[in-house]
This record gives sequence, structure tokens and C-alpha cells, in this order.
Amino acid sequence: MALEYPDNLQYLDSHEYIRLEDDIAVIGISAHAVSELGDIVFLELPVVGDTVEKGESFGTVESVKAVEELRSPVTGTVVDRNSDIVDAPEQLGDDPYGDGWLIKVRLDDPSELDDALSAAEYRAQVEGED
Repeated sequence: MALEYPDNLQYLDSHEYIRLEDDIAVIGISAHAVSELGDIVFLELPVVGDTVEKGESFGTVESVKAVEELRSPVTGTVVDRNSDIVDAPEQLGDDPYGDGWLIKVRLDDPSELDDALSAAEYRAQVEGED
């Protein structure tokens, strides 16, 4: 099955994605990351009001295979977290770009996304890994 990388998103080489909604960045992990991790059993995410720094860890995703750090693509304040996915992390693979989002961050500096990858760039990168 070919993995999808929606064109309306931006991606990091650490496999997080960003969907901009005005000054809010919706952050999650790509279908590639979910597929590499396998069965996801636990998520650790920041709470509303926490600040995240671009390039720094904002939590972890744990699968039966590994524990991976989640890296923030932006600096800002967490305005929402997906409690449903924290309570049922195994559902992350069902819809990583929709119901599987992780956190929403109010951006301090939108230009931080200038170095994010387009869907085509990200697809080329992950397909080159296989």
C-alpha cells in the first residue's frame, strides 16, 4: 500500500507534519513514521499552556518496537492537545493527518516553517530510505 503525504501539509525530516490554520500549527506524525513504528502503545504530549521550541523534543511516541522523540517544527504555545489520541494511541495509524493530529501550537514566528519540506520533497526523501 502506498503511503499518502497530503500536499497541503509541510513536513520535517524527523517525520512530523505541520498544517497551518491561520497562526496555529497543527502538528502530527506522518504516515511513514506510523508505518515504521508499527503498533503504537503510548503517547506523551505537552499540556495546553506549555511552550515548545523549534527542533526540541515535545514528547514521545512509543510502539512495541521503539520509543521515538517528537520534535517540534515551530516555537510557540500549545493551545490544544488531542486527548482522544493520547487515550487511544493505537488509532494514530487510522488517520494520521485528520483525527490523528497531536498538538496545536500558536506560532511565535511563522518564518520558522520556511525550511520545512513540501509533500514532494518529503516523499522523495522517505522513498529514498526504503
